[in-house]
Amino acid sequence: MAHSETASLFEAGGLADNAPRPLADRLRPNSLSDVVGQPHLLGDQGILTRMIEAVRLSSVVFWGPPGTGKTTIARLLAQHTDHHFEQLSAIQSGVQDLRKLFEAARTRRRDGLGTVLFVDEVHRFNRSQQDSFLPVMEDGTIVLIGATTENPSFELNSALLSRSSVLTLNRLNNDVLEILLDRAEAEEGRKLPLGHDVRDALKVMADGDGRALLNLAEEIFMATKVESAPLTLPDMTALVQRRAPLYDKGQDGHYNLISALHKSVRGSDPDAALYWLARMFAGGEDPLYIGRRLVRMAVEDIGMADPLALVQTNAAKDAYHFLGSPEGELALAQATVYLAMAPKSNASYAAFKSAGRTAREGGSLPPPKHILNAPTQLMKDEGYGAGYEYDHDAQEGVSGQNYFPDSVTPEDYYQPTDRGLELEISKRLTEWRNLRRSREQNS
Repeated sequence: MAHSETASLFEAGGLADNAPRPLADRLRPNSLSDVVGQPHLLGDQGILTRMIEAVRLSSVVFWGPPGTGKTTIARLLAQHTDHHFEQLSAIQSGVQDLRKLFEAARTRRRDGLGTVLFVDEVHRFNRSQQDSFLPVMEDGTIVLIGATTENPSFELNSALLSRSSVLTLNRLNNDVLEILLDRAEAEEGRKLPLGHDVRDALKVMADGDGRALLNLAEEIFMATKVESAPLTLPDMTALVQRRAPLYDKGQDGHYNLISALHKSVRGSDPDAALYWLARMFAGGEDPLYIGRRLVRMAVEDIGMADPLALVQTNAAKDAYHFLGSPEGELALAQATVYLAMAPKSNASYAAFKSAGRTAREGGSLPPPKHILNAPTQLMKDEGYGAGYEYDHDAQEGVSGQNYFPDSVTPEDYYQPTDRGLELEISKRLTEWRNLRRSREQNS
């Protein structure tokens, strides 16, 4: 049964006015002007504002964290543009539910009434279910408003995305959360018994989720009286139970935080790197996953500028494996600081990518015969090993011979920086490359 049908039966039974409703539901905005925290969508120049002014809705996907207003905005868009509103959850619905909704929407369309179909957790639909939306979106039977907390570019079909606009909803900041607390207090007719610092702590616990904040506030209202003394932080924490940080090890939170850690290390900011590392630990990330990523940073972003970075990160990974938590986390923290403070170079990384590109384009080219071993007489007769010069016998230990395939022009893939150890490597490499070029010119 659709949400709107359930609501109608609820009201017909005379229960709507007297039934208890959660605080978050009572404070649900009745107008788009009451929605807070999304001015980029609902401000004077916002895309949704322009849709309403034109009285012309198009299909959209709302992408954002929980409690940022996705459901409320969808409902109000339908209301402001005189569309029938239907809501379903992709978790609880199947193909039969979609067919019934589409058929009902076709009937309404023949009667001149459009339908907004709001699909919560739209990314949970499989590919064929997502494809079923395409024809009814194209012919105007429905305006689809999908909601997802996951990255649409990873979770939704490209065909569905091409027919929709992806609109990002922002995590609610503390100023917006304060507005919601003010509204809650006005609704309840009294102030929360919280001092300034404890009130701020409550907003931190909500973690940018407006619905969660109102649920936490409701718990405090129910557990306290008008004359209650202000709660201390420990009392408030015990009362509402601390809410875990917004972090899903298998989804966007996982990738966003490791990206933040990696970029902070690359940007040589040990303080920010330690912050993101601590956030990942607090979110329950597997420390050995973090250890593996630190190893990657050592070879990708530091490389030969400080080869000991790889030694440090491998040692930290092994130390965590040996010590476990929490002692082993300090080893990973030390490695993070080492990486952030190390001289940076991606020269080896870039060189390998360039060499790989040439290798793929060139195909199965054989090595030059002078650097091939000749264990049999036949191979010697074929010229294997002929003319090879033993580098240890050459001046400076470098013969300057060519080691590329005969049909490949030698390229300078590796371009060391002037940072860290690579400053010395660069001098040495320049000398050797000049030797090879000189020998090639004189041959």
